Amino acid sequence: MSDVRTVVVEREMAHAPEKIWRALTQPHLIQEWLMQSDFAPDLGHKFQFKAEWGAVDCKVLEVEPKKRLAYSWEAYGLESVVTWTLEPTANGTLLRMEQEGFKPDQNQAFHGARHGWQNFFNQLENVLAQPEQEEAQ
Repeated sequence: MSDVRTVVVEREMAHAPEKIWRALTQPHLIQEWLMQSDFAPDLGHKFQFKAEWGAVDCKVLEVEPKKRLAYSWEAYGLESVVTWTLEPTANGTLLRMEQEGFKPDQNQAFHGARHGWQNFFNQLENVLAQPEQEEAQ
């Protein structure tokens, strides 16, 4: 299993963990920076991310509100796990995303994820920079 690779993106954001957590767990906000989904932060919940190119099948594996979130991420032969970690800092939150499970023959998926997650993080920062949205939508 040592040949399995992981994509890691880590960025300090000038927002409280609570605000970032909402953007990671509320479907109407997730849609603005990642993809359309029927996500719910409930252990064992099965959901999909949907985009023009297809869908990603997922299952919630870990939920520690405002601190840690993990879910499986399966699409086109890729079986991986995405783990989000939120750590408060003096200026906001250190947000870390790890996607683990890229096999040696999945170079295209690995490099696509490395590039894609950077873009998703940029879009997430844009969503977080917007004025607070109503939580109940």
